[in-house]
Amino acid sequence: MTGGPVALHPDRLFPADPATRGVARTLYAAAASAPIVSPHGHVDAGLLLRDEPFTDPADLLVVPDHYVLRLLHAHGADLGALGRAPRGDSPGADPREIWRTFCAHWGAFAGTPVRYWTTAILADVFGTDLTPSSATADALYDELVAALARPEFRPRALFERFGIEVLATTDDPADDLADHAALRDDPEFAGRVLPTFRPDAYLDPGVPGWPARLDRLGAAAGIDTGTHAGLVAALENRRAYFAERGATATDTGPVDAWALPLRAPEAERIHAAFLASSGTPEEATAYRRHMLFELMRMASEDGLVMQLHPSVIRNHHGPTLERYGPDTGHDLPDVGAFTRPLRTALEAFGTNQRFRLVLFTVDETTFSREIAPLAGFYPSVYAGAPWWFLDTPSAIARYRGAVTDSAGFGKTSGFIDDTRAFCSIPARHDMARRMDAGFLASLVVTHQLSEEEAAAIAVDLAAPLPRRVFRLE
Repeated sequence: MTGGPVALHPDRLFPADPATRGVARTLYAAAASAPIVSPHGHVDAGLLLRDEPFTDPADLLVVPDHYVLRLLHAHGADLGALGRAPRGDSPGADPREIWRTFCAHWGAFAGTPVRYWTTAILADVFGTDLTPSSATADALYDELVAALARPEFRPRALFERFGIEVLATTDDPADDLADHAALRDDPEFAGRVLPTFRPDAYLDPGVPGWPARLDRLGAAAGIDTGTHAGLVAALENRRAYFAERGATATDTGPVDAWALPLRAPEAERIHAAFLASSGTPEEATAYRRHMLFELMRMASEDGLVMQLHPSVIRNHHGPTLERYGPDTGHDLPDVGAFTRPLRTALEAFGTNQRFRLVLFTVDETTFSREIAPLAGFYPSVYAGAPWWFLDTPSAIARYRGAVTDSAGFGKTSGFIDDTRAFCSIPARHDMARRMDAGFLASLVVTHQLSEEEAAAIAVDLAAPLPRRVFRLE
């Protein structure tokens, strides 16, 4: 399945109705050139610090992207043949062979966001007109390798070319953030790259390796984490460390959104039990939910924006996890809930002006039923953008329809690209801007908004809104 040359239609993703499409063009034009604000992502700060050339198209577009890996695996490709080495081994797959596998399966991506943004990368970033296929794989590989060797395709040059204003990374609380510091102090780099505090590894005492992780956190903070109070103090210490180095947000992905405090003696008892390897699964759940409440309490005091994305079944396929490790495409959605699980915490912090909570989900039924109504009442709560399994054109359209009735536009987060695939960032943001233009155009042609107001909203959604929500101003 080869298709024609890679091409980007100027009206891609706009409504089919001619009148609505015409308004969408105008609204998109107002927002298209806005800078990219990316407050949640997984690009390594060291990539920009070292500014080394990307080695090959497979390493750039296939190996780090779990969206690509999961669908190739679903069509029978072996993860080892896609550059994911079995644990304990070094990668053995040839990059050209990885690329050939990707191109041979190009048809598998039809209709997916991967197809959309990879097409945009090939056409907009690299300027090629070759469509991936078995027949074109080698020629396309050679063309991209030649481009990547040029200075304008190094990470910093692309960062500037993409118009990225802010790029947030995701970082362990024990990280010294040395790459961030060096990048910030580099006079040759003018971009803004911020760390994000990700404490998940320290919340659940039932996860293997928890005591060792506590030791590492304690060493970083200079605080004994052998007690529950010590763990809390260490996390508070590291939050302050991150904030001093530019962080404005935290990122938490627990099993569920229940946030229920324990009395201090009970928290200390459970903490000690797990350090002695004698805790129960029920105690682990209670402790994890207590720690989520503690994180909300911390956020209400230090003002770091709290991003919460529960209800993901991590590492669904045990044999794949055992052989290849995490982040290999088999984290899957679970049923989500927010209204009941967060009630206790929101009664405590929901009207606190310093507290800000951005709720994400991979269960889109919660958008209209739970997230939008919460954002439509609590000043602290914002409806996070559709992401992960939902960062598709159709899901973005459903999100706007589901959330706007209860929360409007101003209580949403702005687009979140959530990516490790650096070159896909502009394509993902452009996709969201086109879909928002189409949604706003439908309100204009049905006389619910004037075109002038819709244009102002389109511009706000692109950059000013995420700046405000994530306290980046």
